[in-house]
Amino acid sequence: MSIRTCTGSCHCGNVRFEADIDLDAGGGKCNCSICRKTRNWSASVKPEAFRLLSGADEVIDYQFGTGSVHWPFCRTCGVRAYGHGDIPEAGGRFYSVRLNCLDDVSAEALAAMPVRYANGRDNDWWHEPGDAEKRWL
Repeated sequence: MSIRTCTGSCHCGNVRFEADIDLDAGGGKCNCSICRKTRNWSASVKPEAFRLLSGADEVIDYQFGTGSVHWPFCRTCGVRAYGHGDIPEAGGRFYSVRLNCLDDVSAEALAAMPVRYANGRDNDWWHEPGDAEKRWL
């Protein structure tokens, strides 16, 4: 395990955060409707490992389905840099950090990170979707 404090932001910079992330663990991609449409690639961290540095008043909250996850997005640029929620089956409270929003992680480091896939579309979270779909995510 190699936990590192990383900083990130939305496109316009109004929303800024830092998070303690195990980059060696990689991130996840999901085929649920919102992750697929936004091409989400994220890493989950416990709430104490996430710190919103600025922009609490700059985000608009979006929820869908069960309402168990909040997907705030910047009201200026529209970027969704992180999400947060509470899913007991997945370990309880969490923050989901968009890896593409990290400002201090190189493209080479991101490319080397392992990717896990989840079949959220069918609520079969513990199994991967098929190979063709994984290539599209």
